[in-house]
Amino acid sequence: MSSGSGRAVRTGRVRTGLAAAVGAAIVAAAAAVPAHAAGSGYRYWSFWEDQGTNWTYATQGPATARPADGDTVGFRFAVSRDASDATRPSAAPDFTRICAGVEPKAGTKRVAVVIDFGRPEDAPAGERPPAPAQRTACPQIREDATAAEALAAVAKPLRYDANALLCGISGYPKQGCGEQVALPEEQPTRATSGTGTTASDSDSDSESESGGPSVGLVVGGAAVLLLGTAGVVQARRRRG
Repeated sequence: MSSGSGRAVRTGRVRTGLAAAVGAAIVAAAAAVPAHAAGSGYRYWSFWEDQGTNWTYATQGPATARPADGDTVGFRFAVSRDASDATRPSAAPDFTRICAGVEPKAGTKRVAVVIDFGRPEDAPAGERPPAPAQRTACPQIREDATAAEALAAVAKPLRYDANALLCGISGYPKQGCGEQVALPEEQPTRATSGTGTTASDSDSDSESESGGPSVGLVVGGAAVLLLGTAGVVQARRRRG
């Protein structure tokens, strides 16, 4: 066998071995990453604004949003994967019905408020949503008041954390604030338009729902590393 043929055989063996190593590393990396199916979410109060007869996820927090006379704001307690998965208040944003009988008054505005305490299964351990679970009110507040002030006029006590995140309405829940919780594999995705307002709870493109790197990144990194090693080995053999 010529030296050229020998080098070709050795190179072929190296490539075969490295290909097998890449495959093994991909399998091992995929097995090491937690499955996305279980996932995780957050338990928190989401803030909503009316868009005609529908709800839209607010683009700012209730402490800075300033609804106009005739507007409706909503608050819903639930466990959600992220802002696009957040659950709307059950009651429709119906200002005419909610504020029926409340006449306009100079220097004030009427804001319809919808509060949905959510489902028992979304409640923190040892707590249950207060009854009735859905409430509406029509506070008449000063013209420059915020949505948070409208809420405070009808649903005290309110509870906030050190970062001014709304944690509790009418004393519910008694503790906790936007904590991460595990979601079951069967958890459905509730499609909703809009962006987050209370906290940034969407995952980055490079992170999985479980908080670790995605399978794609781990597998891709392993493959790049091993293929890079293959190039170094072959270059050394050519120089030899």
